[in-house]
Amino acid sequence: MQQGIIHLDAISKSYYMGNQALEVLKGINLDIYKNEYVALMGPSGSGKSTLMNILGCLDSPTGGRYILNGNDVSQMTDGELAEVRNKEIGFVFQQFNLLPRLTALDNVALPLVYAGLGKKQRTEMAKDVLEKVGLGSRSHHKPNELSGGQIQRVAVARALVNNPSIILADEPTGNLDSRTSKEIMELFTTIHNLGNTVVLVTHEEDIASHARRVIRLRDGVIESDLQQAGVSLNTIA
Repeated sequence: MQQGIIHLDAISKSYYMGNQALEVLKGINLDIYKNEYVALMGPSGSGKSTLMNILGCLDSPTGGRYILNGNDVSQMTDGELAEVRNKEIGFVFQQFNLLPRLTALDNVALPLVYAGLGKKQRTEMAKDVLEKVGLGSRSHHKPNELSGGQIQRVAVARALVNNPSIILADEPTGNLDSRTSKEIMELFTTIHNLGNTVVLVTHEEDIASHARRVIRLRDGVIESDLQQAGVSLNTIA
């Protein structure tokens, strides 16, 4: 089968405390393909947060290879990883992580500043993506002038603005009420339908139900990998 936009080959991760090694990920093999919508689940201590950090190039594996959009990122320096993060990955966090003094437009345009684009182009691209998430009329409002759902839409727009290879969402509805959570998950469905690859990290079954594929981790290995239609891709007993 063709290699995915995300390709993990025997990825392991250990943390060292003195002479003691704590093995968190134990040989993860995984492909995620372009325009897939994947939920990554697992109980506390399963390794899902560590795996998310590796997928997001926030951390490097101890062993194995991580190929992201054709590039081996597993041995990159911190500076190289930062460049990959800005170009290839759009992040959506539970805590939103917007800058309070900047308008919605300027928050969305921030990744484009790091990419070196000029102000006119940054503004046009940020306006365009704010329209796509239904916030074109709120572009000059600051975060404290927006509702929780609107703030998360700004965060989603910021993740989309660089046209990244993947959208990585970490508990994106964790700080939202149930009605607003439903709206944000509908937005992710729209984003996926537009051709984006979405990887969603969650511990909530109802949030994971929006994805097309659910990968469950336990004790540092993939326990199951299921299409939502119920057809197993890979199940480990």
